[in-house]
Amino acid sequence: MDTLLFKKTLRTDVLKRRDALSGAYRSRAAEDMATGAGKLGIAGGTIVSGFWPMRTEVDVHPLMTALAEGGARICLPAILDKTTIVFREYFPDREMIDMGFGTMGPPEHAAVLDPSVMLVPLVAFDRRGHRIGYGAGYYDRAIAALHAKGILPRLVGVAFDCQEVEHVPDEPHDIRLSEMLTESGLRAFEPD
Repeated sequence: MDTLLFKKTLRTDVLKRRDALSGAYRSRAAEDMATGAGKLGIAGGTIVSGFWPMRTEVDVHPLMTALAEGGARICLPAILDKTTIVFREYFPDREMIDMGFGTMGPPEHAAVLDPSVMLVPLVAFDRRGHRIGYGAGYYDRAIAALHAKGILPRLVGVAFDCQEVEHVPDEPHDIRLSEMLTESGLRAFEPD
């Protein structure tokens, strides 16, 4: 099976598992992740990119709130065009605009920030730290753009345990996660 077809099959299978989780389970998991936010060791003033959850993704709002209460500056991805996202500063009590794909983000006048920690959404991950998203490549390009600026953000995937798979096929442009946060806790991946 070629890589694209294999990734498509993985997406379908994993999304079915994730979609099967009850709303109560997903809420409890999100709260557990927020309660354990201190384990991330994020210092006050650190710029952290979160994300507006789509469909049945982990709701990271409680986690973002906990990190902000600890002094982190939170930003969310803003889709500029079909290939580019930037990260705009997020305040929960301020205006949000539709970003497409069922997500919301800060408006154009919000400050653009370069995160040093990224909470990365995903569809599937493996024990090596490889991930697949929805196939548009926004995060791979955004991370590459940060690298081009000399910024090497800490990449923390956020998902449910049921999204782990045996193997995610990786390609040369894919960027590995350094850590994974699930309802079971935080785990680090070994460097290649």
